[in-house]
Amino acid sequence: MKRLWIAIALLGAIFAGTLLHVHSLHGFTDTLGSLLEQAQAQAEAEDWTQAHALTVQAQEAWAERDVYLHVLLRHGDTDAIYAGFRETLALLDSREYGEYAASNARLLTQIELLYEAEQLTLKNIF
Repeated sequence: MKRLWIAIALLGAIFAGTLLHVHSLHGFTDTLGSLLEQAQAQAEAEDWTQAHALTVQAQEAWAERDVYLHVLLRHGDTDAIYAGFRETLALLDSREYGEYAASNARLLTQIELLYEAEQLTLKNIF
């Protein structure tokens, strides 16, 4: 009987950790998405300096959690987002709005899908 309670406690701890991770990731991806959407609005208004600063701020936030993200998420996903930041910043430097907007939209989608893939839904379980 003692082993049963230990197993239940371990499963409960794992479940609580999963919920905490999903909640934390949701807040983090919302913050990144907000920064990137603000950057796009600034680029559309041709304030390239502010758009670049906001994108760099989002990239630095990503870099601050690099270890956490690489441990808990698929490396392919995290690497694609890192590459997306680099591409988006390069296009900001070239001031090509059309290409920048497409790259920024891809990056936003990748970040949104990151959270979606971690949610506890039947689609993700099965």
